Amino acid sequence: MHVVWDICVILQTYIICTSSVPSFWGLVNSAWNLCAIGKRQSPIDIETTHMIFDPYLTPLRLNTGGRKMGGTMYNTGKHVSLRPDKAHLVNISGGPLGYSYRLEEIRLHFGSEDSHGSEHLLNGQGFPGEVQLIHYNQDLYTNYTEAAKSPHGVAVVSIFIKLSENSNAFLNRMLNRDTITRINYKHDAFLLMGLNIADLYPDTTRYITYEGSITIPPCYETATWILINKPIYVTQMQMHSLRLLSQNEPYKIFLSMSDNTRPTQPLLQRCIRTNINFSKQGRDCPNNRALRPQYRVNQWLLK
Repeated sequence: MHVVWDICVILQTYIICTSSVPSFWGLVNSAWNLCAIGKRQSPIDIETTHMIFDPYLTPLRLNTGGRKMGGTMYNTGKHVSLRPDKAHLVNISGGPLGYSYRLEEIRLHFGSEDSHGSEHLLNGQGFPGEVQLIHYNQDLYTNYTEAAKSPHGVAVVSIFIKLSENSNAFLNRMLNRDTITRINYKHDAFLLMGLNIADLYPDTTRYITYEGSITIPPCYETATWILINKPIYVTQMQMHSLRLLSQNEPYKIFLSMSDNTRPTQPLLQRCIRTNINFSKQGRDCPNNRALRPQYRVNQWLLK
């Protein structure tokens, strides 16, 4: 009997430990099998020589109704998460999107070193962090939970984070000392008001886009990714403050929330499209519009 109990304890410990390791997600839970066998998984390594210029990609449209938003910032134990007040509607449309998508969450990924922390890579290079604005299709679905497992359900706007002496105005509201110290431990939360979401977007209409998945279990392949081609900035001190956030409650051992990323996944047969114009002749994208434009390949640089 003791042997059986010991085996159960070992198995339970194994499941708890491995469920937080991305390479085991598809093995520990059958509902997460897409994490292991999916063909359109995210994040990816963006190779700029493989990007395809699509002149039909229009600029994104951000709609806030002319109002600032409020939201609650959480330490989830995995991420820093900002969830907008439901009374403040923020949505995006245009670009590669055929519907209107409502902002559900802003999520921060960051690393323990400046050389990595972003989920997506650019020509094999990581960045200190990545902001992901996660939206759901409000035209077809009533909430994020329904949309996340449904076709055309999710749109994620992704912005790389770089270090500078000055901080992005929106992130400065989240990461200044008076705010970030309110969410030191798992389950901590803090209300922020008077946020202008437009401040988070870099001054550019250029981006790349591809079809992929949510980067946490169950890895549903329902996400359109839109990666902005300019970064936003935080200070070294603000990045240090992020690294001091704990995955655990205050009475448990400190474990930094850093390196909260999923490894890059194979691109396989997917296209990476961009509205950045460039000069070299490229290849056609399979399954594109019946009217085929002349696509060209570009060197995509973050400045």
